[in-house]
Amino acid sequence: MAYDVSPTARTLMVLELIQNSPGITAEQLGDKLGVSERAARRYVAILREADMPIESVRGPYGGYRVGRGLRLPPLMFTPTEALGLVMAVLEGPRGAADPVEDALGKIVRVLPEAVARSTDAIRRVSARGPDPGARTPDPEITAALVSHSADSRRVTIRYRRHEDEWPMDLDPWAVVVRRGRWYLLCWSHGKQAQRVLRIDKITKVEPQPDGFTAPADLDPLAAVEEHLAMGWRYPIEVEIDAPLDQAAAWIRRSMGRLEPIDEHRTRLLASTDEPDWYAAQLTAIHAPFHIIGGPELRTACHDLANRLHTASEQEAG
Repeated sequence: MAYDVSPTARTLMVLELIQNSPGITAEQLGDKLGVSERAARRYVAILREADMPIESVRGPYGGYRVGRGLRLPPLMFTPTEALGLVMAVLEGPRGAADPVEDALGKIVRVLPEAVARSTDAIRRVSARGPDPGARTPDPEITAALVSHSADSRRVTIRYRRHEDEWPMDLDPWAVVVRRGRWYLLCWSHGKQAQRVLRIDKITKVEPQPDGFTAPADLDPLAAVEEHLAMGWRYPIEVEIDAPLDQAAAWIRRSMGRLEPIDEHRTRLLASTDEPDWYAAQLTAIHAPFHIIGGPELRTACHDLANRLHTASEQEAG
């Protein structure tokens, strides 16, 4: 422990150690604080003078424990503990009126500023929803990425894919939670391109001395959802006879990228592995649209139209 820690801070640490390890001895307290056994006993005496009910446990292995009547001090979390709490809340089921979310907000407000800033950043860029295949990443690695993102600090990571790992130099713009999966939105210096990485595949994080500046207009959740809509097997291009703001109300960001053609028309660019599923999603568009690219999607839309037409002509038996 650093020698410049104040006596007041050491006294509070003694209280936390006794709370977390009932029966801890003066010798063990001294080892953890980096002081003598005599000094540890003096910190216990200070707590007792402040009316803290610190009891001595009798016997050859006796130590200290907190007795009844203690009024608990403010909660103390490490960054990893705080983020672990946020991760558990975000991955749990949510309801329309969610008291857990309200409780989490209260906890975040009393956390130390540096910890609160990191944990609250996760809550702002998360999209919840069930995803049975999601894997929870390592809390320490996640906490490190969130911290370096908040501090605008460049990092070098180790990224695992299949059986291989390789280093990557990144600017960690934001950590985003989407449907239970944790992603790092970043700038890759090796690829000179924006990347979205699965945090559960990151095995190591090392901070670098250089800082970075994220794009001023960055929307982390929108950027991740747009990225996840691209890169699948079948490319898609659709022209919608409606302005961009109307098209955006019908097309989720996870379905692809929308861009204006002119003030009356919008282009949808995307890709999919499931043309039949994608064709069904296009029925949410309340305007004429035209499939410009994607023969697989065109076939899927034709098949869907035939099924709907057949269903509409059948009379109830």
